[in-house]
Amino acid sequence: MAKVVVLGAGVAGHTAASFLKKKLGKHHEVVVVTPNSYYQWIPSNIWVGVGQMTIDDVRFELKKVYNRWGIILKQAKAVEIHPEGDGETEKGYVTIEYTDGVRNGEIEKVDYDYLVNATGPKLNFEATEGLGPDKNSFSVCTYSHAAHAWENLQEIFKKMQAGQKQRILIGTGHAMATCQGAAFEYILNVAYEIKKRGLTEMAQITWLSNEYELGDFGMGGAFINRGGYSTPTKIFTESIMAEYGINWVRRAGVYKVEPGKAYYETLAGEERIQEFDFAMLIPSFSGVGLTAFDKAGTDITDQMFAPNKFMKVDANYTAKAFEDWKAEDWPSIYQNPLFKNIYAPGIAFAPPHPISKPMTSPNGRQIFPTPPRTGMPSGVMGKIVALNIAEKIQGATEHRHKASMSKMGAACIVSAGFGSFDGLGASMTLFPVVPDWEKYPEWGRDMNYSVGEAGLAGHWIKVILHYLFFHKAKGYPFWWLIPE
Repeated sequence: MAKVVVLGAGVAGHTAASFLKKKLGKHHEVVVVTPNSYYQWIPSNIWVGVGQMTIDDVRFELKKVYNRWGIILKQAKAVEIHPEGDGETEKGYVTIEYTDGVRNGEIEKVDYDYLVNATGPKLNFEATEGLGPDKNSFSVCTYSHAAHAWENLQEIFKKMQAGQKQRILIGTGHAMATCQGAAFEYILNVAYEIKKRGLTEMAQITWLSNEYELGDFGMGGAFINRGGYSTPTKIFTESIMAEYGINWVRRAGVYKVEPGKAYYETLAGEERIQEFDFAMLIPSFSGVGLTAFDKAGTDITDQMFAPNKFMKVDANYTAKAFEDWKAEDWPSIYQNPLFKNIYAPGIAFAPPHPISKPMTSPNGRQIFPTPPRTGMPSGVMGKIVALNIAEKIQGATEHRHKASMSKMGAACIVSAGFGSFDGLGASMTLFPVVPDWEKYPEWGRDMNYSVGEAGLAGHWIKVILHYLFFHKAKGYPFWWLIPE
């Protein structure tokens, strides 16, 4: 019997665990280690943040699903990886610390034959002074953060209704933050809710971003085929912002947040302050901080992980100028190069280089988005890692399943207002996520599959996908037929 341990139960981890159990059945053991008792569908957190969904609309208890599937759940935080075991055992193991409210703080060693590191990101609020929901800004990165934001946004609405003009600031709270897409969705939904209440004249809404141009989204921007024309996402994004009456500030690296004030440096090196009454700013991401040790107890963390604490995989991490990177430098199987039975899909893997061109201010501050790896790409990675591990256990010698972001397309539905008959959604697909300038020298992507449209249909698609992916995540009939 083989034992596969999955660290994390987000999109990548939960997908990996579900396919591992489906392929391996009762004859092998699948263990999921996660500090949370719930699965959450993160893309819908923005609707919690404007009161259109509740916390329970975007989450469910993992234990019920895993009990039905036969997956062992340990509600705990992974702390250390010992890939070679120690003096007591030859087998690799992870050290975990329980967070289940019963065995809180208790330490356990969990051995494995294969390990999937799908821990996702640490929300690195402390990288920006004063940033975060327990300090001077709000977040929609978790369902509890989003619910907290909604509680406070309602107070802003009351002040506007009382005739007090309010300044709303939404965007990125660090010079190298990613997940601009989530912030973009949130600002559009906030603007929609303000308009719906007839309060547009009482709101000053500002988008603050580290993007060089709007629509960069950490992917270097893109050109999409819209109405037969190749349109840059810059125009696509700016037109939606303008339609909603949103001001924007780009090329901005936030470095400090005080009550009512966000301090940032521009790419030109200017120090500026943006005042606000309500701010939702996305933090930077880092790895969760796992440490690794060899058999002798020597710390090998810096060999297994990049400086940003994300795990190294089968990518080319050789230092190069940005212009010298190629599409094939990106990983395809997410296998750690030192230990072949360890994999890291989703946000947990270390990207080999930025997709957006690195930019630095005259003062030396790097101001540009880091690569996104959320949603559809994370699900695809989790699935191919699970299939490869299952086949290895069953005797395969090669990895048959691959999913490089330079060969992978992604579909994104951006909510721009929750309304049954007047809502708006922007539907966009890109192929590939990471531009391949050798294969597609004119645009970097295949324009036949890079398309976008905005309209009410996009809103309904996103709502349908919410319930469809919940059906899949809960393992309801024929869940495996629903694509990632």
